[in-house]
Amino acid sequence: MDPFLLSELDFIKNLQAGLGGLAGIFKGITFLGYEEFYLLIIPLLYWCVDAGLGLRIGSMLIFSNVFNSALKLAFHSPRPYWVDAGVRAFSSETSFGMPSGHAQNAASLWGLAAVKIRLSWFRWLAVILILLIGFSRPLLGVHFPSDVLVGWAVGGLLLVAYLQLEKPVIRWFSNLNPSRQFTVALASSLVILLSGFLVLLGVSRWPVPPEWAEAALRAAPQEPINPLTLAPFFTVGGTWLGLLTGVILMLRSGGLMNVKGSPIQLVIRFLIGIAGVLVLYAGLGALFPRDPEMVGYGFRFLRYTLIGFWVSAAAPLLFFRLNLAKRG
Repeated sequence: MDPFLLSELDFIKNLQAGLGGLAGIFKGITFLGYEEFYLLIIPLLYWCVDAGLGLRIGSMLIFSNVFNSALKLAFHSPRPYWVDAGVRAFSSETSFGMPSGHAQNAASLWGLAAVKIRLSWFRWLAVILILLIGFSRPLLGVHFPSDVLVGWAVGGLLLVAYLQLEKPVIRWFSNLNPSRQFTVALASSLVILLSGFLVLLGVSRWPVPPEWAEAALRAAPQEPINPLTLAPFFTVGGTWLGLLTGVILMLRSGGLMNVKGSPIQLVIRFLIGIAGVLVLYAGLGALFPRDPEMVGYGFRFLRYTLIGFWVSAAAPLLFFRLNLAKRG
């Protein structure tokens, strides 16, 4: 085994020996980087805090996940507990390791939020969360320290790119007529899918070492690994199509929703909206078939398209009908 990899494994085992008792706390911290957390926080921002900020954070999450999924396939590197039985798997993952998606998303999303919110205390909070989320990953045995460092670096680069491109892209997109905007939404969603196919094609002849799968299964019998998959691309592509289509419809029919409202309106708004998200996410997830694989991908794409559209347009339109919100 590579000496650098061995040194990282030693670091993780020493870290777990010293701080393993805090694994429960760090599992709570690492939840801030999971899909389920973002399914709660982004709708909350979009419906109840600032629709523009919610849309920006949501789009950054989509772009970050596209790059992260592609890089994971390109690097196709293991998780620590896949290669060393001495590493305790306090958590488990089915995808490849590098770069850490938690670290990357933390740097890009919390970084973007800090730039947009512009409050000193929030910027400090963002820095602390970025560091804690990244630190949680080696402690839980699911990432090498180098995975986290690369994740932070990629997230930082994406943040810089987003801030540079945001205004010119919005200006260009706003000047298109509705039919061309819908065409861009569909085409960009298909580009996301195509990028996944191309990267997977490049590693398709590389077999996952059976010892990785066996070690992972021993550590986490409930979650066998499945790293050579296109599922993340169909998830992100569908979400992007639904989200952007909904935004186009909202802008062409009077604008995004005004998030102002009484405390009770905000609470009811969020509860109704998130109930719809849960029905689409968990309900359709249980009903839709997952086999054969390509059929499962198609239904996954449809499910996340509906989730994106519900968040950006269907739920706000329902809020208008129920007098829970007004247009901006």
